[in-house]
Amino acid sequence: MTQPGYKQFCPVAMAAEVLCSRWTMVLLRELIAGSTRFNDLRRGVPRMSPSLLSQRLKELEQAGIVEKRPLPSEKGVFAYHLTQAGQDLRPIIEAMGFWGQKWVESSLSLRNLDPSLLMWDMRRNLDPRPLPARRVVVEFLYTDLPASKRRWWLVIEPDASVDLCWSDPGFDIDLYVTTDLRTMTAIWMGLTTVAREDARLKLDGARDVARSMQSWLGLSPFAVQEKLVP
Repeated sequence: MTQPGYKQFCPVAMAAEVLCSRWTMVLLRELIAGSTRFNDLRRGVPRMSPSLLSQRLKELEQAGIVEKRPLPSEKGVFAYHLTQAGQDLRPIIEAMGFWGQKWVESSLSLRNLDPSLLMWDMRRNLDPRPLPARRVVVEFLYTDLPASKRRWWLVIEPDASVDLCWSDPGFDIDLYVTTDLRTMTAIWMGLTTVAREDARLKLDGARDVARSMQSWLGLSPFAVQEKLVP
């Protein structure tokens, strides 16, 4: 790694030399969540520059945490996979997430709002099982954002794949969700629920999709489950 070492034989110090450079733990979170392609990793860490992302991936590869594999279907394109050493970091990353959810005050977390990261995480964690067995399209309108970042679309296909669109996909909309970014982020974090935010959350469209929103909505894996009961 590029940062100065601690020069201690302690295993905690040696692990910190590998893991505690800026963005490394967040990047590992994305890899553990299942992102393998460079562009998908960029979506998961949108404020990280492509050059720094490349650098951190190389460092993790050198440390034996990540391995780069060519994609047979796409010439010159690689995927990044966790080695056994990387997989062994899963409980550590999860423990940090649950610690942050429990002990970092939610008002501090809600200062760091990012619509692209929120929608990417919602896409990744969405549960299509409560939805009708057909294509379902949900449009999110964030009233407090500039026009260029205001509208987002989730397209859930019958095969359970979920696409996130930054421009109108051209399909009929099943549900329009109108709210502000802070409210939607708080719901995603498990700090509140769809039912509790009915004054700040407007749902228009298919009633069955609207009624089941709390069930299919992709919540944070660190959401406190007991807080999800309306």
